[in-house]
Amino acid sequence: MMKPADPFPRLLRTFFYERLAEQRNVSAHTIRSYRDAWRLFLRFVAERRHCRVAELTLQALNATEVAAFLQHSERERKVSIGTRNCRLAALRSFFSFVAERDPTAIEQCSEVLRIPTKKAPMPVRHELHMHEIEAILAQPDRTQLEGQRDYALLWLLYNTGARIQEVLNLCPADIRFDTPNCVRLLGKGRRERICPLWPETVELLKALLQRQPCASNERLFVNRYGMPLGPSGVRFKLSQYVRSAAAVVPTLASKKVSPHTFRHAAAVHLVAAGVDVTVIRSWLGHASLETTNHYAQANLETKREALRRLQPHSKVDKPPPWRRNEDLLTWLESL
Repeated sequence: MMKPADPFPRLLRTFFYERLAEQRNVSAHTIRSYRDAWRLFLRFVAERRHCRVAELTLQALNATEVAAFLQHSERERKVSIGTRNCRLAALRSFFSFVAERDPTAIEQCSEVLRIPTKKAPMPVRHELHMHEIEAILAQPDRTQLEGQRDYALLWLLYNTGARIQEVLNLCPADIRFDTPNCVRLLGKGRRERICPLWPETVELLKALLQRQPCASNERLFVNRYGMPLGPSGVRFKLSQYVRSAAAVVPTLASKKVSPHTFRHAAAVHLVAAGVDVTVIRSWLGHASLETTNHYAQANLETKREALRRLQPHSKVDKPPPWRRNEDLLTWLESL
């Protein structure tokens, strides 16, 4: 009698193709993230059990293996707590799906689902001041196509406060070049938002399109081979510009600057300008106001101004009006 096939391969395929892609309609980025987490997890378990990945069964993928994988990710692979939690979310999502499809595995799935996410300390964010942003923007050689592209991209990041992938996904059709100038961004959770553009930003994008024309549905930012530019390429170029700018503005040498730093700088500068936090939330495309509060922290100058307003008045200020009234003082002394 043949041994019944283990349900794990079928469940994993159904999870990716039906649950994620069809039923939940998650983004391609989410699917890739979940795929990478599962690829690492399966290789880890197979190595621990001295077998091939194809020989793994659903029963073998228990809470003990998940906990060991998370610990290995932090200690051996040196991933951040945030990455650790993202990988746990990818595993949890599958086991939640399995619990619905296979009632006999509910106990195993519930043990995995009880593994908690780990809290991470909130680091002090390195905010960019305006003169530092200007120093970085002065580095690309705008006489070259690559420099013109990088200048427009970094300027657009600061103008919109967009995530790097949101900007890299842009096509000319997403930009309104007529008044009122704006851009349509597609963010996390497929949430779409409209962000206003400065006239200077529009002129930079027009100039880039004149020098490097593309169809309305093609990516605006491409590499030297005409292929869509990736986040890693932007980070590499930005790190070069920051190192060059640090020779002019030394404070940049001690700051970790990434494309996301421009997003944070936009939020901080909006707060300093007195923009309401709910408007900033819409501007940045956050689902929760709590997330906006993490990014849009007041800068030091704003804090100093708030402290100045709270500072008690000096004791050497003018005396109260009743002390400056001679007739009232005379009357009080006569009592």
